[in-house]
Amino acid sequence: MDFGRLGTPAQGSRIGFDGKTIVVPDDPIIPFMRGDGVGPDIWRATQRVLDAVVAKVYAGKRRIAWFEVFAGEAAHARFSEWLPAETVEAVRHFRVAIKGPLTTPIGGGIRSLNVTLRQMLDLYACVRPVRYFQNVPSPVKRPQDVDIVIFRENTEDVYAGIEWPAGSAEAQRLIAVVGELGKTIRPGSGIGIKPVSEFGSKRLVRKAIAFALASGRSSLTLVHKGNIMKFTEGAFRDWGYDVARNEFGDRTVTEEEVSKSGSPAPAGKLVIKDRIADSMFQQALLRPAEYSVIATTNLNGDYLSDAFAAQVGGLGMAPGSNESDEHAFFEATHGTAPKYAGKDKINPGSLILSGVMMLEHLGWREAGTAVTRALEATLAQKVMTYDLARQTQGAREVACSAFAEAIVGNL
Repeated sequence: MDFGRLGTPAQGSRIGFDGKTIVVPDDPIIPFMRGDGVGPDIWRATQRVLDAVVAKVYAGKRRIAWFEVFAGEAAHARFSEWLPAETVEAVRHFRVAIKGPLTTPIGGGIRSLNVTLRQMLDLYACVRPVRYFQNVPSPVKRPQDVDIVIFRENTEDVYAGIEWPAGSAEAQRLIAVVGELGKTIRPGSGIGIKPVSEFGSKRLVRKAIAFALASGRSSLTLVHKGNIMKFTEGAFRDWGYDVARNEFGDRTVTEEEVSKSGSPAPAGKLVIKDRIADSMFQQALLRPAEYSVIATTNLNGDYLSDAFAAQVGGLGMAPGSNESDEHAFFEATHGTAPKYAGKDKINPGSLILSGVMMLEHLGWREAGTAVTRALEATLAQKVMTYDLARQTQGAREVACSAFAEAIVGNL
């Protein structure tokens, strides 16, 4: 199949979908974006590790057929577009993709390409697993207590991008309409709208609960600011409990029910909790071991995932994906760091671990486990990129590419 200006992918097979789950061939075609800034550096390192582990674990019986697609600066330089239609179509067609970080100007100009891709492909769940690796420097006393997966709703909340600038005719009109409804907005305000729907909330929580049950997690916490925003974030909380009760009632129990019983949660049952967002930030620092899976709205999830990542080495060690029921896009969770572009210096851990998530999503768990163990071994040897080495006594600082080679050597 030809994708216009992107050309024809290398020989391989398309990932299927049976209406519920993906169906993965032994030679899946997977689109990739190198990304902007440090993206090409960390992508080379990641591809080296992924190709090596697939070759080693499956002895030639499986392989990934990579297909390069473009967005961000690379697309603009090549096609004079930030996000070519062919790129979106290729990712939609092949169902699973991976990318480095993309540039987005702050303030005016183009909207976030990451947000645009999520909305165009309806990638409604941002999934961020955060865990500690031994020897990684941390600002907290017990980083080993952090082992959490955050499910963040991707398409609604303030990230829906429904907003108008201060002083615009649209903003002034909305201020007037809100006034007619009995509420006051200060004149000259910029206006943003925060939609939170039952449909969007429930499908996010449903996916998070299904993951928690399948992976044997102990609890799921609904994080919200429902004490103030009662009809958006408060509704998210209520809809989340509805899903747990009505769709997973035989396998879940609420924290309140456990407390009233005076006994531990029944074996095999997932405990459903909820926390106010600001309280959850404190809990993240003081009691991270009490939290296993979080389901939350978009902005809360953005903040919380970075707060947890800070405890385990920063965004350089934090992977992520954006998923629907049919499609999944795996990505580095940090920015483009343009001052380090082309210097072969940046930590590729975020994208490598996102590659691990991708391998697990494909059902190639043996390969994913092998990369994780090799990364653990590399860090145990105190072989590290500069961001970790400068904080670790006795570390051997290596380049981005050398870090990848060390991981390959430990496979």
